[in-house]
Amino acid sequence: MTLADRWLLPDGVDEALPKQAAKIEHLRRTLLNLHESWGYQLVIPPLIEYLDSLLIGAGSDLEIETFKVIDQLTGRLMGIRADFTSQVARIDAHCLKNDGVERLSYCGSVLRTTPAGLDGTRSPIQLGAELYGHSGIESDLEILSLMLDTLTQAGLSKLVLDVGHIDVVRGVMAASGLTSEQETKIAALYRAKGLPELEAYLSTQSIDAQAKQWLLALPRLCGGVEVLVKAESILADVSESVSDALAQIRAVADVVATRFSAVGLHFDLSDMESYSYHTGLVFAAYVPGHGNAVARGGRYNYIGEVFGRSRPATGFSTDVKTLVSLVDVVVEDRSSVLAPATHNDALWQKIKSLRAEGYRVIQQLDQDTNASDFDFQLIAKGDDWELVKVN
Repeated sequence: MTLADRWLLPDGVDEALPKQAAKIEHLRRTLLNLHESWGYQLVIPPLIEYLDSLLIGAGSDLEIETFKVIDQLTGRLMGIRADFTSQVARIDAHCLKNDGVERLSYCGSVLRTTPAGLDGTRSPIQLGAELYGHSGIESDLEILSLMLDTLTQAGLSKLVLDVGHIDVVRGVMAASGLTSEQETKIAALYRAKGLPELEAYLSTQSIDAQAKQWLLALPRLCGGVEVLVKAESILADVSESVSDALAQIRAVADVVATRFSAVGLHFDLSDMESYSYHTGLVFAAYVPGHGNAVARGGRYNYIGEVFGRSRPATGFSTDVKTLVSLVDVVVEDRSSVLAPATHNDALWQKIKSLRAEGYRVIQQLDQDTNASDFDFQLIAKGDDWELVKVN
């Protein structure tokens, strides 16, 4: 390794320089303030936890994305968080112990072993919200509305919301009487959108003809609101759980059309792109020209069960760094003041006063600092210091 190579960051790991960092921090504060206005309280989970606590109930896909290290104090295996959800579920279950509705928000760095999507990042700044203690469609709609409000507040426009429901795929598979091996294979083909391969595979399987029609129809039920009409017809006799899931998707479509009329709607009833802990409605937001979802969310009712409290839950998350890359975040510049680096109590008090008023005061440590680069300059006037505008 050469000396220059020592300063290279790992693939998918980046850093923010001053201008970019200012935009990220400004947006982070803006969005957390928005969540607070909705009644969501901020929590700050630890970056690292014992692995059995961090991953319990989270699913195998998240386990693969988690970096593991050895705790030098105990010899136990620890994990660096790749997602906040299981941590926030633990806080709700073991720390807060509220029997009623709990609204929590968070924002912090996560680290993943593999790049997340097409942009190749492994170190997002994840911001999100979780709602515990309510199982009705009203809480799903609240979280989904907060997600869209968050993206709108960030400055994104031309949003497209993709909506699905875990019970559609699971219900069709259950009603089709599939073996676990068949379910795994078909789920993989759904994820890959491999329609020819799906047809070829089903033609070799001993599956009921009606069930094959359902299984073949699912990946084709993808598109606008007209998809719901087709789904309600094609899947009408599958099961009550599938009918209920379609009714919930229809409710989401109606509410989004009313509250966020500028947001486009898309439905993919064979969507499998979610962590395995999801149990109900799932949704993702996209913007034109960006291949990855800019935010994802959904219901996960049983994640707290492993912590001793099986509370209904729903939530969403987004990446602040991705949002900053997609919008022109405007950070209001403070007026800058150049002050001498002189040991003078009156000068020090004046500098403190100006900083408290919102000025950015920089003391001149070398002669190369040019006063013309500042808005104001502090000039001695007798025993006092005067703020003089720089021409």
